Amino acid sequence: MQMCQKLPDTSGELLKTTLKRFCIVVIFGIAFAYIEATVVVYLRAIFYPAGFTFPLTEFGIGPLWQRLLLTEIGREAASLVLVSTAAWLFGRNLQQRFAYFMVIFTVWDIFYYVWLKILIDWPSSIMDWDILFLIPMPWASPVLAPVLISVTLLIFAIIILYRSSCARPIKVSPIQWLGFILAGLVVVVSFCIAGQHSTEADFQSHFHWPLFALGEILAIALFLKCLLKSK
Repeated sequence: MQMCQKLPDTSGELLKTTLKRFCIVVIFGIAFAYIEATVVVYLRAIFYPAGFTFPLTEFGIGPLWQRLLLTEIGREAASLVLVSTAAWLFGRNLQQRFAYFMVIFTVWDIFYYVWLKILIDWPSSIMDWDILFLIPMPWASPVLAPVLISVTLLIFAIIILYRSSCARPIKVSPIQWLGFILAGLVVVVSFCIAGQHSTEADFQSHFHWPLFALGEILAIALFLKCLLKSK
């Protein structure tokens, strides 16, 4: 009678490999955040020597502003390409690559503020306002908002990578993908509305926390539903 040879259990090795890659990606994100923070330190020294405060007194005014604004938009686009490229190289499939993108992006976002605090002692409070992004228009909000999004997405990414390393990927239907896109758009709209009023005295009234919370809660609810259906 021929005995069946027992196949080696590779789940432990896959988990170790994922953990190593995760740590390397985190280091990459922290270093990338330092690069971004130093660029912002230089820009603020040039345009806001008296201090960066809201409402913004200048935004895109004058030829130097316009030239550097276009340069900054190009830098942001290049940063997204760099993050996407790194995520593609680290991941073995589309779901892992998306998870690594979220890890790099969120670590980059969180440590961007950590480095700014170390370099120029800013923000003084988690409720200080910041210009978050310029594509396709200025995004603005209190620092707390993007940090909350980053923490949420980082938790999503860790769960996705863990389950992927255990050969239990999370299943997402096309309708659920549309739901995630909608949730993301709701959050982005809340940032863009505030960004359009960043030079006005009542800028704080233009960040709609309920709208932001709607996008955040929708994303969390969809993720939990996908997680429960994937067991």
